[in-house]
Amino acid sequence: MAAAPSETKLWGGRFTGATDPLMDLYNASLPYDKIMYSADIQGTKVYTEGLTKLGLLTPSELEKIHTGLDQIHTEWASGTFVEKPGDEDIHTANERRLGEIIGREIAGKVHTGRSRNDQVATDMRIYVRDRLTDLISKLGNFIQAIVARAESEIDVLMPGYTHLQRAQPIRWAHWLSSYATYFTEDYKRLQQIQERVNQCPLGSGALAGHPYGIDREFLAKGLGFSSVIGNSLTAVSDRDFVVETLFWCTLFMNHISRFSEDLIIYSSGEFDFIKLADAYSTGSSLMPQKKNPDSLELLRGKSGRVFGSLSGFLMSLKSIPSTYNKDMQEDKEPLFDALTTVEHSVLIATGVISTLRINKEKMENALTMDMLATDLADYLVRRGVPFRETHHISGECVRMAEELNLSGIDQLSLEQFKNIDSRFGDDVKEEVFNFELCVERRNAIGGTAKVAVLNQLKNLKSSL
Repeated sequence: MAAAPSETKLWGGRFTGATDPLMDLYNASLPYDKIMYSADIQGTKVYTEGLTKLGLLTPSELEKIHTGLDQIHTEWASGTFVEKPGDEDIHTANERRLGEIIGREIAGKVHTGRSRNDQVATDMRIYVRDRLTDLISKLGNFIQAIVARAESEIDVLMPGYTHLQRAQPIRWAHWLSSYATYFTEDYKRLQQIQERVNQCPLGSGALAGHPYGIDREFLAKGLGFSSVIGNSLTAVSDRDFVVETLFWCTLFMNHISRFSEDLIIYSSGEFDFIKLADAYSTGSSLMPQKKNPDSLELLRGKSGRVFGSLSGFLMSLKSIPSTYNKDMQEDKEPLFDALTTVEHSVLIATGVISTLRINKEKMENALTMDMLATDLADYLVRRGVPFRETHHISGECVRMAEELNLSGIDQLSLEQFKNIDSRFGDDVKEEVFNFELCVERRNAIGGTAKVAVLNQLKNLKSSL
């Protein structure tokens, strides 16, 4: 005899009619939440231990339940788990399969006092916590790759840019250190978010709490959570950890997008500062000479995908009344997609930065003497002239060089410098028009001098 429609669902009993097949499809989340199978099994194992402590399960029943759960875990891990109609989510599928293995009488006790509301919140937090642990490790490797490159190429100079215009000479390692600093802040921020994710909602029931007085601290400890969420209403409905994780993904992808944009520009024929490895480039279907930075363009492009995940979920969340509502099922797809996109982006970016080649000659040939106009002003400052006055004097030197159609302000004669301002000394050219001297003078914390950049890299490494 076929089971009544309600008997195949965790929420059956109240309902006697069949659900619209489209509603079954619309309601189902198994196609994407089955990736949480391990977290769901882990949560059920510890929860049934808590029930055993209360005397609601016998030790013999607990052993059978755990043996059955281990078999289910093996089936999921090996790809042999058979999904069936009615498996609307990972919780339903696992409980249905457990009943098939150990019998429905014992399996039917597993959900005592537990709701899918606190179950899914627990699964999500375990799953996200573990994904963030892996992501923290991969992000650390990415930062280390940037730092290692900076250390090995510390002596290479290049133009620094503001408004995408040549501004002042910097070290290539200083540019690398800049993005390593962004990513290190992301690294620290991710650790902080993981701490807030790692709180236990299990034992809160549907919303009002557990009817049998389960030891929630025991559950939290067994699942590796650092604390218990202290309000059962909040425990089942809080998705701030999802929002925070999506916000982190968005901010990180903003950084990776800007990083990619710089490298795309530097790889262009007009700059030719870097060349990407073939592994991270593609060709043109029409133009044989093309080598396109598709890896970087995809990193830049996928940032929009992640931004959309955050904004979309915020719209789903913003008007939900208190405690659990089905809208919250919309947390999983954007979160899982964003985490996967970020993980892949970190790995691709690590490969790009580890394998690209720099064109030292092109970088240094791009330095022009007009970039030392500020150093000309600084020269007079060191001779006691107020900076507001020296800035004006340096500007006059730039204007004269342009009017004389000279290739740079360094081409002005000593006499011409002194005609503009008598306080210029005989050593002005030697003291100003030297790119290495320029960068080495900027030795304050955070500057582009060699000692300052090496100190930045040292501090970055100590943060990991």
